[in-house]
Amino acid sequence: MDTFKLVRPEHLNHYGYLFGGFLLKWVDEIAWIAASRDHPGCRFVTVAMNGVEFHRGVHQGAVLRFNSREHKRGNTSVQYAVSVFCDDLESGTEEPIFSTCITFVRLDNEGNKIPLPTADDTVTQG
Repeated sequence: MDTFKLVRPEHLNHYGYLFGGFLLKWVDEIAWIAASRDHPGCRFVTVAMNGVEFHRGVHQGAVLRFNSREHKRGNTSVQYAVSVFCDDLESGTEEPIFSTCITFVRLDNEGNKIPLPTADDTVTQG
């Protein structure tokens, strides 16, 4: 799944670069949306994000492309790989700026872990 974000003035830190917290929030949200769309009816919460390393700064007006895909699947959890690219709208090129894997666990209505459905299962709300 590809999603795009425009870096606006309210997303900048005091040095004029994208504040890392906004990028992490967007990565988490976008991966959660991908997982929820890929696994309808599952209630997911974030349990882990692998190493966080920003490859370069991003300025106001930049367009970011987020690519999210299922990476690994467990019994009660699913992991999504997210790569973020900064698009240069003038040249049409893009540069990678961040990547990580995010793990989500499926919960029932009481907050207990429950197995992911198999292809043969009908998803229930726990």
